Amino acid sequence: MSTQKIEKIKTVGFVLKPNDFHIKSLFESVKQQFESKGIIVLLSELSASHIGLEGVPFDKMCERSDFLVSLGGDGTLLSLVRKSYGYNKSVLGINAGNLGFLADITLDEVEYFLTQLLAGNYRIDDRMMISGYLLKSNQKKETFFAFNDVVITRPVISKMATIHASIDGERFNTYRGDGLIIATPTGSTAYNLSSGGAIMYPLTQAFIMTPILPHSLTQRPLVVPADFTIELTSPDEKMIAMIDGQDDYELHKNDILVIKGAALGAKLLHLKERNYFTTLKEKLGWGSEK
Repeated sequence: MSTQKIEKIKTVGFVLKPNDFHIKSLFESVKQQFESKGIIVLLSELSASHIGLEGVPFDKMCERSDFLVSLGGDGTLLSLVRKSYGYNKSVLGINAGNLGFLADITLDEVEYFLTQLLAGNYRIDDRMMISGYLLKSNQKKETFFAFNDVVITRPVISKMATIHASIDGERFNTYRGDGLIIATPTGSTAYNLSSGGAIMYPLTQAFIMTPILPHSLTQRPLVVPADFTIELTSPDEKMIAMIDGQDDYELHKNDILVIKGAALGAKLLHLKERNYFTTLKEKLGWGSEK
């Protein structure tokens, strides 16, 4: 857990969940609460265009903001974390729906959170990010960052995927099945969980490699330290690499997908008393009495 604090709390940048009929009124209510505490609110240009308001270009918003806020669900926060990664700003998730694993501040808690934030009673979690690139056969390199996971799968349902995996340059496995998930601890409760992978405490520094419907029952999820480099190739004509379920890359023969732990993690703002295991219990129904 990080002990770092935000240097100053004067300006905040907002990104909103798109295509939500209620998001404008919710934003106006939350904006008023921030401004009542003397915090200047900036709204990203794209989000503003969805609700008929004027906004600020995303890059300018990140540069001018002391921290960033996503108003929506986990998907909105996920997108904001990835797009703002290079600015090294803390991100707060305000959930506009059900309690999320990432966006865990409810609308009813905004006033309380702001009071605690200004009093210094908050924490910043440093979450592992994936830094990766696709090295094409022509040596062209396409780079990306992922917060939850990278998923390698086949482009058509009728064909089985074959994926060769190496760690630090040494081949160790060939996966055959529907594909392979390489998840961060934060992403362990996403696609990884539904595919039978382990749940990892979010501040752990490790990858989880989880096969999707493997052809062999001997294939099992594997936890790999974050300082290892994972290389994936396929003899198939075409594979798809999905980054956080939001961006796709085509992987062809002789292309290499390289995955590493990023030099800097994502910084998530939380209430000091927020407990990850309580969230697991609530989301997954653990320990419920019938």
